[in-house]
Amino acid sequence: MNGLQAYQRVNTQTSITDADPHKLIQLLYNGALERINMAKARMQARDYEGKGKLIGKAIEIIGGLRSFLDFEKGGELAARLEGLYDYMERTLLEASARNDMAKLDEVADLLRSVKEGWDGIREEAVGQSAQVG
Repeated sequence: MNGLQAYQRVNTQTSITDADPHKLIQLLYNGALERINMAKARMQARDYEGKGKLIGKAIEIIGGLRSFLDFEKGGELAARLEGLYDYMERTLLEASARNDMAKLDEVADLLRSVKEGWDGIREEAVGQSAQVG
């Protein structure tokens, strides 16, 4: 393991350890977007095995996002997000099977849109958890 990889591993572990629940979700969005971008590069390089692994990791991360949904508190929004996450997972599978760069871009755009909304409620979300805790 080179120095950069060691730093990234420690930095990632520290970020996760120090993160509040809102920050963890932000890290998941960032991770999914990063894997999709890396998969695009692997697809362009015709490294289909690498592309498949990266898309698989992006799908796992989206599954993780799905597991955080709170249907009691989130109601209709949580249900809509679940449908969107399901669509993203299916679209990523299709992108992988067909080597379809446009499908990867579509999912990345959707993830960015949801992430922007999530980033926009940070102060409110962190404030609520501070009041509860």
